[in-house]
Order: sequence, then C-alpha cells, then structure tokens
Amino acid sequence: MSIYGPYEQYLPLILDDLTQRIQLANQTMKSDTGFKLYEHFHARIKEENSMVEKLSRKGYAISTNSALKKVKDSIGIRMVCGFVDDIYKTVSLLRDMEGVTIVKEKDYVQNAKPNGYRSYHLILEIETPYPDCEGNEQGYYFVEMQLRTIAMDSWASLEHQMKYKHDIKNPEVITRELKRCADELASCDLTMQTIRHLIENDRNP
Repeated sequence: MSIYGPYEQYLPLILDDLTQRIQLANQTMKSDTGFKLYEHFHARIKEENSMVEKLSRKGYAISTNSALKKVKDSIGIRMVCGFVDDIYKTVSLLRDMEGVTIVKEKDYVQNAKPNGYRSYHLILEIETPYPDCEGNEQGYYFVEMQLRTIAMDSWASLEHQMKYKHDIKNPEVITRELKRCADELASCDLTMQTIRHLIENDRNP
C-alpha cells in the first residue's frame, strides 16, 4: 500500500480544487487590471519514494500519519509571478480564501538567505470534504507553496544545479558569483515593479 494509505486518492482532488481557485483568481486579476497574478505554476503530489526518503532523513516513522501530518508537503505548488507585488497579492488572496489557513510562512523575498536565495514559502492547511488519517470525516490536509518571480526562479534553478555538482574546482568563487547574481536580479525585480507602477499610474491619472 502507498505511504499515503487510503488517503492517496484524495490528494489530487484537493490539489485540483485549490488549483482551480487560484486559476479563477488569476482570471479575475487579469480582467480587472490587465495584469496576470502569475506567469505559470507547477503542481505535484510528492512521489512515494521521495516521501519515504524525507521521513527517514528527518527521523520520522515511516507511516501514513507522518507522511500527511508531519512533513506537510505531500501536496506542493510552485508559483512563478511576473512581479514582486504579485507574490504578496497571492499571499493575501490565500489568507482570505475560504477553508484555507496559513499555518506557517517564511518571507525570503524581503529577508533573503545568506546565499542570495529569495522566495516566499507557505504551509497551507486545507479544510476538505474528505476523511483524513486522524479520523476526521471532513479532514484537513497540508499544501506547501513557494512563490517566486521569474528572476528568482531562474536563480534557484541554477543554484540547485550547482549544489549537486561535486567536481567544481572553485566552489567559493561560484558561491560568491551566485550571491552577486542574486542581488542583481533582485534589483532588476524592483526596477520592473517600478515600471509597472508607472504604467498603472499612467492608465489611472
């Protein structure tokens, strides 16, 4: 049986419902302002072998309860936004969404990690019509979300590739250059945001 037990069948349904609500919000934003809330996003159910590896690495029991309640990323969404403001608009939208509670958030956009990493991380608790592993008939499931701009996402992809290369001759140089690149991209994001504000103000004098 799957690490998610009999509750595996509900995970894609929960993901589809949340995805549809986000897509509707995106359509509304585009209709109201002419700008999209996001450029694209990737949604996934964590593969069983990845979940088992993570449970083992964190020292949790290899069980359905651990997979659905301890780790909190069986369902994951990565949203890539065009502008920094859209990240915060999305967080606000999720905060007000019925049946959704933000139980944890880390703002690495305003407070970047030392290596330059920027992103907004959320753990959402979703109220559902489906039973959960704690015996609730209308159960609760967790969704992990990461929100980034296009620049942040490009940098994170590059940094991820470098992290797993073990034959780099000058890792300290790569680390320094990645940090410099992250700062330059952050500056570019702010400039792009300023340009959009100018466009919006020109439309609404």
